[in-house]
Amino acid sequence: MVTSVTQGKAENGGGGNADRSTPRSTGASRRVRRQSSPITWNQIIGPEGWIKIVILSALIIFIYHIQIDGMVRTWISDGNWQHGFLIPLFSLYFLHQRREKLAQIKPNTNWLGLALIVLSTLGLLYSLYLLRMGYPQLLMFLGTIFGVVLLCCGWRTIRVTWLPILFLFFALPLPRRLYASITIPMRIWASKVAAAALSTVPNLTADAQGAVIIGMYKGQAFTLDVAEQCAGMRLMMAFLALGVAMAYLSDRPHWHRVILVLSTLPIALFCNFLRVAITGFIYVMVSPTFATGGFHTTLGLLMLPVAFFLYWVIAEMLGKIWIDEPVMEQA
Repeated sequence: MVTSVTQGKAENGGGGNADRSTPRSTGASRRVRRQSSPITWNQIIGPEGWIKIVILSALIIFIYHIQIDGMVRTWISDGNWQHGFLIPLFSLYFLHQRREKLAQIKPNTNWLGLALIVLSTLGLLYSLYLLRMGYPQLLMFLGTIFGVVLLCCGWRTIRVTWLPILFLFFALPLPRRLYASITIPMRIWASKVAAAALSTVPNLTADAQGAVIIGMYKGQAFTLDVAEQCAGMRLMMAFLALGVAMAYLSDRPHWHRVILVLSTLPIALFCNFLRVAITGFIYVMVSPTFATGGFHTTLGLLMLPVAFFLYWVIAEMLGKIWIDEPVMEQA
């Protein structure tokens, strides 16, 4: 009897302990779930940090409001730079993707950031009143952002945020002279490639003279001018920005990313050559109407999927080359 009663008490006690252990395991699992939950920006920055960000952002906008206003006006009026509206959003997304690394960094003051802010301010005044050039002023805008982050957060934060800040460079409209000096050779290259492609058609002769294609098809002469809009600068800048973004977000070795970024330039040039050649065929063999206006714009947009496909092919080839070696476990 004593044995059975003792066993009964032990069983009841064991059962009681088992019942009480269930909430403990549940609580532990909840703690694990809370620990593995995504890190929020409020956890990284805090109320005081948000106040500092608002104040510093307001000061930067106040100092550079003329330059920012001119930049946004260019985004609106010039189709070559309409992608500028998306660039800041990409930069913020890059920062959001790196928030876990930022959470591991303890901010510290670095006075080199103050020196960079002073140099950027002096550069702004020099380019504003002496050079009278707008593009250096935009570069000083980026320099000021770098300086503020370095001053308030230190080098370790710069190592994480340098590319999201530098990515804003793709939103800065190039000076008109520099833009023209880049597009002129691109137009000439495109006209030569298109003329060579047109010459493969029977009864069609074409010759590139500068950025103009002069030819004859079935006894009728034609002239096709590769205008500045056909230089491919818009495609190149937009695709280069997207290529950098995709390489940055991909989980690949650094040399993979470098190759992917470098590949965006020849891909953009090839797609533009292809577009100009197709435009030439349509202009000569179908109707000049379908080679201008909305049709021409649509053809340019169709080159983006071609560019992304070529980019994907290169990425797949790099993936075939790179093979992860298995980790050997020590006995």
